[in-house]
Amino acid sequence: MSQVPPDLKYTRTHEWIRSLPDGSVEIGITEHAQEALGELVFVEVPAAGRALAAGDAFAVVESVKAASDVYAPMAGEVLAGNAELTTQPEKVNAEPYGAGWLMRLRPAAGAQPEGLLSAADYQRFLESEG
Repeated sequence: MSQVPPDLKYTRTHEWIRSLPDGSVEIGITEHAQEALGELVFVEVPAAGRALAAGDAFAVVESVKAASDVYAPMAGEVLAGNAELTTQPEKVNAEPYGAGWLMRLRPAAGAQPEGLLSAADYQRFLESEG
């Protein structure tokens, strides 16, 4: 069973969101998502300054099995893409909730992500899918 840290929020498309002390958020893909993809061989992250609407594809993760878009759970401005992943995509497999984060986002004023799941709700969602 995939690890589901209790301090994060999750989407039904298998992204996680961590609130940071400065009001920004860090976003990545879940352990479940990276396990389903297999060993990642390429990761494309967004450039700082890019404006995103909720639901926009902001990154691409590619494995030997498939390529998948990763979607923004909320609107905002990209503060940073994790540039280390362009040369070390395996960090997403090794540490999906740590060094494998994909981007940091400054949420748009008043932007509230819709449909985020708690860790317990995401775990139940995974169990219902499986």
